[in-house]
Amino acid sequence: MSNPAPTAYQRFLPWKRWFEIGLWLALIGVNAIGNSITHIMEFRRGGSTVQDWEPVVWEISSAMVWLLVVIPGLVWFTRRFPFHWDKWRSQIGLHLLASVVVSLVHVGGMVGLRMLAYRWHGGEYTFGPWPRELLYEYVKDVRAYAMIVLAIEVYRLLLRRLQGEVQLLAAPDEGPPLERIERPERFLVRKLGRDFLVATSDIEWAQASGNYVNLHVRGHDYPLRSTMAGIESKLDPERFVRIHRSYLVNLDQVASIEPLDSGDASIHLKDGALLPCSRSYRTTLRAGLGEYPNTQGG
Repeated sequence: MSNPAPTAYQRFLPWKRWFEIGLWLALIGVNAIGNSITHIMEFRRGGSTVQDWEPVVWEISSAMVWLLVVIPGLVWFTRRFPFHWDKWRSQIGLHLLASVVVSLVHVGGMVGLRMLAYRWHGGEYTFGPWPRELLYEYVKDVRAYAMIVLAIEVYRLLLRRLQGEVQLLAAPDEGPPLERIERPERFLVRKLGRDFLVATSDIEWAQASGNYVNLHVRGHDYPLRSTMAGIESKLDPERFVRIHRSYLVNLDQVASIEPLDSGDASIHLKDGALLPCSRSYRTTLRAGLGEYPNTQGG
């Protein structure tokens, strides 16, 4: 049986990290260069005594803090606390607080870098009255914060659409459901504007990823907005077993169990995938595999 052709999402995965790094470098870098040129032109036109290297230092120091500290922090923060459009009123306070923290980190970092750069040039950098300047910087930073968070969420949404986002089948408005909602036999997959059904029995394994659980089906990963406990409750416990706090596996797909010296184990699947099995879940796995005599190892 030949392996399925890689999807556009799978072809993108090896380049995903480099694409994201390059995109942020381009966006922040172009903005810093543009602002530097604009400041230099304005100061020259106004006859200012500010030297050309000073606006460059201002913009580069700001860009470095955004790239090295703030944006990685926001990527983590938005993964830990993803923005939901239907709950924005309850989340706006958290994001306003986060924007204050971001602005303080940004200002503190860029002022420190500017002081070092000015000292290297034999001068001294003066930030100005801190209350006034902090407010001024926050007005700019809160707009940048909103745009960056929006860009992150839109990018993740596009990835999920490309990957194929899973939804549980909902109960109909009228009449009884065609199948059990509490333990469905199929999931609805929405991918690039098309809907299709995936049989629960086709799920080979699942992995928790933030507020999503990625369902692995025939070489494809489909994210479902759920907790691992939530998806576990929807699956047949005689077929699907939890092997790790972040993984569960379809027992039909287990080829062998490789015990490790640590007491944990590695689960070899029939498709060649290798999954971790925590020591605390090995007993449950062995009990489940008691009905699967074709499984070797362990």
